[in-house]
Amino acid sequence: MSEREQCLAQIEKLVGSQILHGSESLCKLLRYLAKHALDHPGTPIKEYQIATEVFGRSDDFDPQLDSMVRVQAGRLRGKLAEYYSANGADDSIVVELPKGTYVLAFHHRAHGARPHVSPPTETEWQQSRGHRNWVAATIAMSVLLALAAATILGLLWSRSSAQAGLSREGELAPAAFRVFWNGFASGQEEPWVIFSNAAFVGRPETGMRYYDTAKDKGSFILDHYTGVGEVLAVHELDRVFGLLHRQIRIKRGSLFSLDDAKNNNLIFIGSPFENLTLLEIPGTQEFVFRRMASGSRKGEEAIINVHPQPGESKEYFPSPRNAPLTEDYSVVGLVRGLNPGQGVLILAGTTTIGTQAAVEYVCRQSSVEELLLRLPVSQTGQLKPFEAVIRVKVTRGVPVETELVALRSGTS
Repeated sequence: MSEREQCLAQIEKLVGSQILHGSESLCKLLRYLAKHALDHPGTPIKEYQIATEVFGRSDDFDPQLDSMVRVQAGRLRGKLAEYYSANGADDSIVVELPKGTYVLAFHHRAHGARPHVSPPTETEWQQSRGHRNWVAATIAMSVLLALAAATILGLLWSRSSAQAGLSREGELAPAAFRVFWNGFASGQEEPWVIFSNAAFVGRPETGMRYYDTAKDKGSFILDHYTGVGEVLAVHELDRVFGLLHRQIRIKRGSLFSLDDAKNNNLIFIGSPFENLTLLEIPGTQEFVFRRMASGSRKGEEAIINVHPQPGESKEYFPSPRNAPLTEDYSVVGLVRGLNPGQGVLILAGTTTIGTQAAVEYVCRQSSVEELLLRLPVSQTGQLKPFEAVIRVKVTRGVPVETELVALRSGTS
């Protein structure tokens, strides 16, 4: 097997390893860098080239404004180090991505090699004998000092780990989470999570339905119920912010005030059909929720694509009301708040299951990575406003699959 074939075989072994399995973007980057290194040995490669040829960024990509390539390269560098410290400890070829460059390096590692050391002569042994007691004492003192230093470093590490964004288990939160949630996790104040609690009439034991202003005037309104999707969504957000060593504050929609909107970063869970406070603040502009006034789906909720692009639908409907829910659509949107310095993240489906899927989408490493590859990120790590629509496949009331179907960036 030639040298090139051995190197390419090692790359495929890395791609198929448990450490890189499931990370399509990193595998794609690794293969690209390997081919470049083997075809053009020692030739530098630029961020722009990687961004446009590997990750499909547009021709106006600016590495000064978008740190995506650096983030992905850092992740790949860490994955390689992790692999060779565990599963790949005995591999004959070591693949490295040195810091400060995107040129992949291949090294052969000899197995079982030991340096030859000649035994000491009689004279050397006698000369060293007088020093042995002193050396032993020095070693003992060094051991004690090392133990003390280790103890101090351990204390300092445990104190600083929370500040460095470490998880509760002592591992770094995924880089994609730190980038995506930076605007909500880096401030002094915890963000407010506003979950929907629609108005109902009736009683749980006799049956409830949504409040209808046209025919339910004067009826007793229940506003303290919410969907299962919103409940599970709050749990997911709490888990992610726990990884970032931050907390969230929870408030139901009916208790939300405009003062909250002016002074805090906000995360809305639920569509304007149920989270009515979304109607009082700036919301999404490209993908909006609307109840159909005519047509075969009259009276049903849908997501309207205001400026459909080629190949996109004008309307996104969930499964019909008279059929089991097998499909839903959701909006994931980051918009400016009433205070331009604050951000509003909207996570909403046309049903409670779609809402759950929207939150799970931004709380899952693989899907956040997919989204970030298509979004501009400033060098300071700030996301620009964007709006996205995802298709949700539902099985027995559980969102089992999501797909990004439409995206607008820089929307406000």
